Amino acid sequence: MASTAAALPVGIRLTDHISLGVLTTRFPLTTVAQVLVETARASHRERDLPAHVMVYYAIALALYADVSTRVVLRCPLESVRWLGEPGALAEPAGPSGISQARFRFGAAPLEALHRAVVQPVATREPLGRGIATNA
Repeated sequence: MASTAAALPVGIRLTDHISLGVLTTRFPLTTVAQVLVETARASHRERDLPAHVMVYYAIALALYADVSTRVVLRCPLESVRWLGEPGALAEPAGPSGISQARFRFGAAPLEALHRAVVQPVATREPLGRGIATNA
């Protein structure tokens, strides 16, 4: 039984650029580049899908879980092109290219990025302490 692939709205929205901007604020390109070097996943030659774009693509996949992978790839690629990175793709890679890049990329860079950036937000103070009650 055929189904219709989920898609983002037609055209690229400014919010797509902003979402990548938010991602790069939380996951700075310098940190991403360092993690890629540490995990031996940095791009050694110019590729259609460079390693740093694959990091942001993997994060975008989690944000747009109900959208096809090729459509999600447009978000970081369009943002990279919008920011003026030379050699940015005009169109997302095909399914085979995406699959090869994801295989080459692996999970190690994302695990290392998580360890480098993510920190606990909870405090040691018990829940509800300091809250006035009417009892």
